[in-house]
Amino acid sequence: MAFRSNSLAAPDRPRPMALARGWRRAGLAILAGAGSALALPPLGWFPVLWITLPFLVFLLDRAPATSAGGLSRFRSGFAVGWSFGFGYFVGGLWWIGAAFLVDAAAFAWLMPLAVLVLPAGLALFWGLGAGVARIAWPRGWPRILVLAVCLSLVEWLRGHVLTGFPWNAFGYAMMPVPVMMQVASLIGVWGVTFFAFLVAAAPILWFSRDPGDRVVDRCAFFVIAALFLADLGFGFARLASAETAMVPGVRLRLVQPVIAQDQKWASGRGDEILGRYLRLSATGMEEGKPAPFTHLIWPETAFPFLLDEQPNALALIGSFLPDNATLITGAARGQAVVGEEIEPRVFNSLQIVDSDGIVRSSYDKVHLVPFGEYLPFDRILRGLGISQMIALPGGFDAGERRMTLDLPGAPSFSPLICYEIIFAGEVVDGADRPGWIVNVTNDGWFGDTPGPWQHLHQATIRAVEEGIPVARSANSGVSAIIDPYGNLLAYLGVDQDGVVDGTLPVAIRPTIYSKYRDSLYFALIILAIVVASTGSFTRTKQRN
Repeated sequence: MAFRSNSLAAPDRPRPMALARGWRRAGLAILAGAGSALALPPLGWFPVLWITLPFLVFLLDRAPATSAGGLSRFRSGFAVGWSFGFGYFVGGLWWIGAAFLVDAAAFAWLMPLAVLVLPAGLALFWGLGAGVARIAWPRGWPRILVLAVCLSLVEWLRGHVLTGFPWNAFGYAMMPVPVMMQVASLIGVWGVTFFAFLVAAAPILWFSRDPGDRVVDRCAFFVIAALFLADLGFGFARLASAETAMVPGVRLRLVQPVIAQDQKWASGRGDEILGRYLRLSATGMEEGKPAPFTHLIWPETAFPFLLDEQPNALALIGSFLPDNATLITGAARGQAVVGEEIEPRVFNSLQIVDSDGIVRSSYDKVHLVPFGEYLPFDRILRGLGISQMIALPGGFDAGERRMTLDLPGAPSFSPLICYEIIFAGEVVDGADRPGWIVNVTNDGWFGDTPGPWQHLHQATIRAVEEGIPVARSANSGVSAIIDPYGNLLAYLGVDQDGVVDGTLPVAIRPTIYSKYRDSLYFALIILAIVVASTGSFTRTKQRN
């Protein structure tokens, strides 16, 4: 994608508006980026994007270049994009700092790294995208397409480079309610991210400075507005025709115990913690009456011990469960690997326990959280006094593969632990499509902050993308049952202990996104490049 004619580029000479220069420009970009984070959960104020994204385009229009060369343009665009991204990620991820206060004596000194250094690193992607866009920056409406292409591509890279960290991908900001989520069943979160950049930036086309561009730019504005209305229309139509069948004979109970994070791993409190789970699970149970559930779900790493090495705990669970009932629980799982030496390994797992107190199957978490569950560059960072936050020497080991687990009395399911559910296109085994997704998590690290709500929102989008319901059990919230259209059928908020009861929705037929994954997103990118190139070439020809 290249637009080399200098006559097409937005003027590089300084503008009268002093606020769009120097350090003021960077400060305004940071504020605009932080304002964009208001569109994220739990607020979901997406109309703010129609102010902040046009302002980003305004700043890029005025980003100075010391010469006509591409490197100079890249630098000026990078500075604006990085500043905007830094504000967005600070505004959207500041709550991560709360995790460093759980064990403040050991980790509080690292809090600035999470609150400032992590956003600064993530903002490099936005700087890259804006820098490349600034090199190609044409006049008028094509520049909106160029920006949407470049920024959505770097967001895709952010979700895939190294271990990937797609948390708060920009598309989530444009899907606050189910009617706006339905397009994800076609193009996934990355396609919606492209669409969000395009739609959010569109208002600046109404304020074209060049009389020769004004009519065409306003026509482009109406085209983009029509696309947005079509998105809403598709959402309303899909929800109006939604299938609402429930799986017969399946009654779910999700337990939310709200066990404090500083107590969760206390080895001497194992009996107390198990007792709490059993008491909450027994809510409403009466002797001689049918149990209120057939399938019980407890959250991630529910116990401060290895469940399959605790026969007494398994016996208690088995004696509690009604006949033919099943427990799905998060638990640490140990395994000895025999080689030259016996090497103990510990996994963050999900296990299925039957009413005989027998662990019938297990899934080991594949996508571990860096610094939380394991320490990258272990030897180097430990030498600097940094360790992973889980109080487990050496951290967790990663599982080998995603899988679908069979379950007595219910459809097979895809087990996902914690933030594994934020990775679009990676939440189910494509060769063995499950009937539902079980997500166990522990967001207690983050307290009553936006974090748990953002996590829930991303789980909701996975349900829409795949056309598969999600049952989500969280230690401290938000536990929920989500249908394949993104509707919350039942939920329990942050720091509310109790249970969530409900039936299991039937999975709908495979969605377009579940069949083609990101192929349609990349097709959109290619189409946008062709349209922007054609529009830019046509403008040049008309002016010449």
